[in-house]
Amino acid sequence: MLFFICKVVNWLYCLPICIFIPMKYILYFFLLLGIQLKAQQPATQTTLVDIIRIEAVLTPDLDQATIKGQVAVSFIPTETVQTVSLDAIAMQVSAVSANAKVTATASQILIHGAFTANQLYTVAFEYTAQPKQTMYVVDHFQSKQLWTQGQGKYTSHWLPSIDDMNEKIEFDISIQAPSTYKAISNGQLVASKVGDSLTLSSFDMKYPMSSYLVAMAIGDYQKETVYSASGVAIHHYYYPSDTLKIAPTYRHTTEIFDFFENTLEVPYPWQNYKQVPVKDFLYAGMENTGCTIFSDSFMIDEMAFDDRNYVNVNAHELAHQWFGNLVTETKSEHHWLHEGFATYYALLAERHIFGDDYFYFKLYQTAEQLKNLSDQGKGQALVAAGGSSLTYYQKGAWAIHILKELIGEAAFAKAVKGYLTTYAFQTATTQDFMSEVAKVTDIDLTSFEKNWLYQSAFQADDALDSLKKSAFMQSYFLVQALRAKPLSQKRAQLLELIKTSNTYLAQEAVYQLSEAPISETAVLYNAALERSDLLIRQAVAESVSIENIPKIPRFKNLLDDASYVTQEIALYKLWIASNAHPDGVQQQRAILDQTKAIFGFNDANVRSLWLALSLITPGYEDQEAAMTARYEELKGYTAPDQPFQRRLQAFQYLAQIQLWEAESLVHLIQASVHINWRFRESARQLLQQLLKDDRWKKEVITLKPKLEEKQIAYLERIGL
Repeated sequence: MLFFICKVVNWLYCLPICIFIPMKYILYFFLLLGIQLKAQQPATQTTLVDIIRIEAVLTPDLDQATIKGQVAVSFIPTETVQTVSLDAIAMQVSAVSANAKVTATASQILIHGAFTANQLYTVAFEYTAQPKQTMYVVDHFQSKQLWTQGQGKYTSHWLPSIDDMNEKIEFDISIQAPSTYKAISNGQLVASKVGDSLTLSSFDMKYPMSSYLVAMAIGDYQKETVYSASGVAIHHYYYPSDTLKIAPTYRHTTEIFDFFENTLEVPYPWQNYKQVPVKDFLYAGMENTGCTIFSDSFMIDEMAFDDRNYVNVNAHELAHQWFGNLVTETKSEHHWLHEGFATYYALLAERHIFGDDYFYFKLYQTAEQLKNLSDQGKGQALVAAGGSSLTYYQKGAWAIHILKELIGEAAFAKAVKGYLTTYAFQTATTQDFMSEVAKVTDIDLTSFEKNWLYQSAFQADDALDSLKKSAFMQSYFLVQALRAKPLSQKRAQLLELIKTSNTYLAQEAVYQLSEAPISETAVLYNAALERSDLLIRQAVAESVSIENIPKIPRFKNLLDDASYVTQEIALYKLWIASNAHPDGVQQQRAILDQTKAIFGFNDANVRSLWLALSLITPGYEDQEAAMTARYEELKGYTAPDQPFQRRLQAFQYLAQIQLWEAESLVHLIQASVHINWRFRESARQLLQQLLKDDRWKKEVITLKPKLEEKQIAYLERIGL
């Protein structure tokens, strides 16, 4: 600690500055000589101060969800100032440096002093906070887990920083965490000091970034390290119990990494790359600089890969390391420069892995979504604030795809490379990107910009023309056109298509069977079930109605498919269909026996369904102890230490079979104030439905003394 204090307080005062300032800081002094440092943006807080570096030693309390930190801020005023401000939400501070006074408001930390223009200053202070958002502590089975999510401008809830993404800062974070856990942050781990109960892990970043990209995660992790072709270390984190999920989850990572470096011709800009799964994450993933945090629902076993893999999210977040992290938008109206490029390059990576048909089919699916939205009058311009995810991600990707076709692949690649190198470690606008495009082509871009960047309507005709350049898509459109014909006029064609090697064409043929009587389609369904292709068989599982299942004897074989999606659909439909059979209960018991060992995805999709069905199947393992054990297992999935996806499954089944009791009701109320808004809203809808029954309403009221203040406040807000 003495070294830390000396380092942050005395850089400018202890001894000659050239001795004590790290070598990378010498670069900043070239600024004083009038030489531009390309990686550093002009100051943005009233253009008076350039924040160069923030060094922090952080000690989170995982039991209280609080944090305290020791921070050193290095800055260069562009003119003489008396106050330097940092964004900091509801923090208490005390100064450490002798050269400044530090105070706090509700939203800022203010550094007061006499700061002369073009001089490098370092001021240290300590702070404490209890973040209301952005830093989350969750129960993770028998342990705790902490993670942050600063997307946009929210890092200031747990770390003093600058919300404005135009301010690029070098962050060097050290974390004191329980020694039983692993602490993870941006940059290279340069030191690890083990104490009696805490371990201090110190991370170094070489280059500046926007504050929203700073990250911290703490939990029970192990890691596997692989290397890109260029020698970059790629760290795959995982829970100790998930060793069998490492390979299928992180499959193709190095291939994607190498593909991006080779395609962009711009080296990966950061020291290493980490991927960290966390429980109850707010999104699929977040591209923190060199340290992607993603939902642990993507930690999958081998069987789940075809249904629900991490490849797209993996590629999307990695692409952001260039598009968003290396070059950052100046403001939200240019958000497509992040999400459109990340979406498109992720799709290019998937094309490299899965082939052209996959690529064009995904483009087609998003074009359909965008066209439908546009037809409803809900289209949005790409370059505008407040756009939807569909606009910034999918319309952005389409705009990039059309631009590449317009100017040619070689010119497009040159423009993207110019954009990434010209604005490296800086911020940029749409016009900055289009200026790079204009440098490499003589084609008039006026119509493209008008129609694709500033027009709210989706250019469906342009998209269709592009899709038709694929021979596969031409075939697919011809198959789609068969929907207008009665089965009698297309039976032979559908049978041929079902037998074709192209999965997408065969699936479309299967889906068209659902509109005809089963007496005419049974033979065709059985032909599809002769195929080993999991996705074709899954199309059968989805499209055959429950009442028609007895006419498809092979349908029961879907329970053995290596697909958790197919198994869940088949289990439910076969169980329901058995109700109409004379010996239906015996069939249901046999179905349950066949599937009792299947768990499914991380959300326990098959197991939760199985538990619910087993509890309502007459006479199925109906000994009191066995039934109690199954009920306790299902109820246990509603507990706060379970993943929210699993909890939601369990809540929904308890609602359907009406087997609530005090513990599961408390868990539902807890879920109604959960950090994940999607889960929270689903839980609230279930609770509101439950409260329509006076019996459960009275039960919930009696539980209020057992609840936390936040939960009670929500119940009172809805009238209880």
